[in-house]
Amino acid sequence: MGLEVHAQLLTKSKLFCGDSTSFGADPNTQVGVISLAHPGTLPKLNKKAIELAIKLGLTLNCTIEKSNYFARKNYFYPDLPKGYQISQHTVPICKGGNVKILTNKAIPLNRIHIEEDAGKSIHDIDENYTCIDLNRAGTPLVEIVTEPAIHSSEDAFLFLTELRKTLRWLDVCDGNMEEGSMRCDANISIRLKGEKTLGKRVEVKNLNSIKNVKRAIEIEFERLIGLTENNQQIIQETRSFDADKNITFSLRSKEDADDYRYFADPDLPPFHISESDLEGIKNSIPELPEQLKDKYISMYQLSEYDASQICIDKEDVVFFEDLIKETNHYKAIVNWMIGPIKHYCNEKNISIKSFPLSIKKIAELINFTESGKVSFSNASIKVLPYLLENPQKNPEEVTYSLNLLKESNNDTLEIWIEEVLNSMPEKVKEYKKGKKGLMGMFAGEVKKKSNGKADMQLVNQLLLEKLK
Repeated sequence: MGLEVHAQLLTKSKLFCGDSTSFGADPNTQVGVISLAHPGTLPKLNKKAIELAIKLGLTLNCTIEKSNYFARKNYFYPDLPKGYQISQHTVPICKGGNVKILTNKAIPLNRIHIEEDAGKSIHDIDENYTCIDLNRAGTPLVEIVTEPAIHSSEDAFLFLTELRKTLRWLDVCDGNMEEGSMRCDANISIRLKGEKTLGKRVEVKNLNSIKNVKRAIEIEFERLIGLTENNQQIIQETRSFDADKNITFSLRSKEDADDYRYFADPDLPPFHISESDLEGIKNSIPELPEQLKDKYISMYQLSEYDASQICIDKEDVVFFEDLIKETNHYKAIVNWMIGPIKHYCNEKNISIKSFPLSIKKIAELINFTESGKVSFSNASIKVLPYLLENPQKNPEEVTYSLNLLKESNNDTLEIWIEEVLNSMPEKVKEYKKGKKGLMGMFAGEVKKKSNGKADMQLVNQLLLEKLK
């Protein structure tokens, strides 16, 4: 397989004019005379789009083409008023490069080029007509094209997951496939074992989620094998995927590059990227997840797992970096982030940056919990929800008012321990005969009896002494 990924660039305006690119506006309200291809209008290149494409290319180890121009791709677009698309053909802005995926493979890229998006044809509003929304027409895209070097649907899934993470990390594209700002087409071909020449390729378009890309590849792969084993011809064509029926279906025969009749756009002058341009863009690239992971392991003594969890998402990194300015309990920060805070965000379907408690208040809660005066269990299950409802309170007064202060008095703990051990004499006998795993059960019962208030470190010490 080879994948073609279209990613809308996070610019405020379109590739060749000042029309807005914001999502969700009423149909055909973000179109001006250039988007509508009025006679006598001339396109003007959006510099920010070039910078974002180069930023992505440098991150993915591409070679940057310094001398560039745009070409016209002649193809009937019902939703591009010009009747052609402005794209790059012989001189893509980024050549080569690769995307490293979780299995330590590097998926090689053929190119990354810049082009404008088409509008949107809508077929289910009117039974007699196709409706056209031109808001998207002219939005800047990069098309990321891999080599035909992906050999499993799982690798395709991992590639898209990693690519989307990188696009979001760099603020190049928001990666929202459901909104159409990242789209993927899969070119699939098969060959008999032992043969070197690839068979005819079939392109599957309109894949609107990473999961659907994986499913469509698997279904199309099986279809192509079925045709081959039944001595039927594979037709080079473009197909679409119906996720409800779990099938692909034919859209049209597939064009080759010659059919597009590319030529240099006469309205747009060539553009050149200087060394100082490249240097400036290179300096704007943030620390990448792998670099941050290594830094967190060495500077804050986090485990590889904890550091990886923090570096999954850029918003998590910002949240973590803000918290370490307020508290130095680094491991505890991770526990709170990937535990109760993430749980709350998932429940409310919000991002971590929208978590309602301030960074200072979260740090206060972490510091107070780490002081040993309240257990993590009570702090996360009882104190945190109370603070979310009453953010003006502080963790200490909430702990006192809810009677959750950790019990460290030996006399009290010994009473609870005696009660637990006396209630299960058979288990105590089993423990003394060598079944040491029962210690965890005894400790759990003490914790339950104390309503989570018992200092469990002390409980374990006292239990050991009692059982001797």
